[in-house]
Formats: sequence, C-alpha cells, structure tokens
Amino acid sequence: MPRKFFRKFLPSHDSIKQNRYVAWFGPRLQHHNLWHLHRRSVAGGVAAGLLAGLIPGSNPVQFTAGAILAIAFRVNLPIAMLVTLYSNPFTIVPLYFIAFKLGQLVLMQSDGALPPLAFGLEGKGLTEWLPAALDWLASVGKPLVVGLPLLALIFAAIGYFVVDWAWQLYVRCAWQQRRRRRAKTL
Repeated sequence: MPRKFFRKFLPSHDSIKQNRYVAWFGPRLQHHNLWHLHRRSVAGGVAAGLLAGLIPGSNPVQFTAGAILAIAFRVNLPIAMLVTLYSNPFTIVPLYFIAFKLGQLVLMQSDGALPPLAFGLEGKGLTEWLPAALDWLASVGKPLVVGLPLLALIFAAIGYFVVDWAWQLYVRCAWQQRRRRRAKTL
C-alpha cells in the first residue's frame, strides 16, 4: 500500500516514545504495531474501527472504543480511530435500519418495518415527547440490540479480509512491475 505517503503524516516511533502524554500510559501505547503501517496492523485497525463505529453514542465514545480495541489487539491506533468515522449523521440511519433488519432476521421476527416515530411525536411538548420516544425505542429494542453487535462483527470481519486481500494484491502487482522493469533493463 502507499506507506510512503502515510509515513509523512505519522510520527516516528522515537518521537512517540518521547511524547510526554504517551509516556504517561507507559508501554501500552509504545507497542510498535500501534503506529506501524504493515498489512496485519492496518487490517486490524480497520476491523477495530469498524467494530467500534457502531457503538451507540457520539464520536468521542467511538474513538475511545476504537483506541481501546487497537491497544488490546495491538493494531494500528490512528487507523482504528479514523475508521470509526464511517458512522456519522448521514450514515447512522441506514446503518441502524440494516442492524434492525438483521436483528429481526436473527430473532426470526417478521414484524415488518420500523414503527413510525414521527407520527407519534407530532405536536407533543418535551414532557410528552421523551416518554413517546422511549416507548418507540423499546418497541425496536430487541432486534436493534441483537443486530448492532452482529452487524459490527460482520463489518469488522469483512473490513479485515478486504484490506488484507487488497494489501496482498497491491504487493503482488508491485513485485510484477519491478520484475517487468528489471527484465526490460536486461
């Protein structure tokens, strides 16, 4: 992969060890796989980011979960945190809908579509809106609770294998190009 391009933006291993904030965490953040760009570390970072990206909550919660997963599995930390951004305000509704449908499929429920939220909340004040929203959430709860982690695991597995395969394909193509160039010079 284009490691030379990304190396310009990533700090060196020595500068990471000498950073006072990283030193506070001790050796946990100094493992070389957390900052090195190689096939397994990057593929693992993508998988950790995809897994953490579907955790309900805001981006800081997902960033923290991605960082914890990256540290626990010793995969690329910046990649894991960056990939969590795939769940954003534009993609969260379709992702949660897919998770809901996946949860229904696993639980063998065929209740149809999501209960309409907007119609139940029209014209209600905040004191009436909050209980109505909680009732709606409880009605979709079980399929969503089952579907979200399952979808996150599926995304993580697919992401890991796609990045791993693409990296291997890139390396093979680069080797073939080198062989062709060397054959032309001989």
